[in-house]
Amino acid sequence: MDAMHAAVLGSIQGLTEVLPISSSAHLILIPQFLKWPESGLTFDVALHVGTFLAISLYFWRDILELFGNFCSGYRNGVNSPAKRLPFYIIAATIPAALAGLTLEGPIEEIFRDSPTVIASLLIFFGLLLALADTTGAKRWRVDKITLKYAVIIGLAQCLALLPGVSRSGITITAALFLGFHRESAARFSFLISLPIVAGAAFLKVGELLKTGIPAGELLPLLIGISTSALFGFLSVALLLKLVQRDSLYPFVWYRLFAGFGALALVFFGL
Repeated sequence: MDAMHAAVLGSIQGLTEVLPISSSAHLILIPQFLKWPESGLTFDVALHVGTFLAISLYFWRDILELFGNFCSGYRNGVNSPAKRLPFYIIAATIPAALAGLTLEGPIEEIFRDSPTVIASLLIFFGLLLALADTTGAKRWRVDKITLKYAVIIGLAQCLALLPGVSRSGITITAALFLGFHRESAARFSFLISLPIVAGAAFLKVGELLKTGIPAGELLPLLIGISTSALFGFLSVALLLKLVQRDSLYPFVWYRLFAGFGALALVFFGL
């Protein structure tokens, strides 16, 4: 992979991993339509590490507070919503972690060469996001998260293994259906994604350490990490600002445009 491809795909990863528009769909469809070569393990590492850095840097205060509350809750009991939240994040993470370890490889093999299915998932889950944003009660903040709600949102996160679904999109959708405010849904979505992204980055880095960085891949690796982290950080800020004032319909319309556009390209053989 050359430096230009690394910069483009790193930017796309940073934007689409955080926004509810599916990074996996974009990273599969765009290279296919442009006839770019497979990115390979080295660039997978760059994307995962960049996304992890972006979310960690934006939520570093939340992470420190969660760690403190976890330690305090473990020693003294979970007697407040703040002390319960770290344990709910763990509970929400477990289903997706188990699903990822067992199903990520087979699902990737099945869907990587199925642009029609990926485009259809972009459209369907975009419409589902619109329904949740329209009908959700939007009355609860993060402090109203319960173990039941955390597990439901965590189970929804398992669907993000399907290219076209979107990790943030499906967890925000689930939280909205459960009655949470947009901002609270987005914030909880990011917090429960962090352990998954960290775990994926750790596993990919471990694989890369075993195989070594191929000759000429160090620069694309660094460019991919940098662009993914930069655009991921900006995307988190954009989404949290947007949901404070507006609906999620801009992302719905984008998903519909991208999905139907991809279907048109497939139909016309492009």
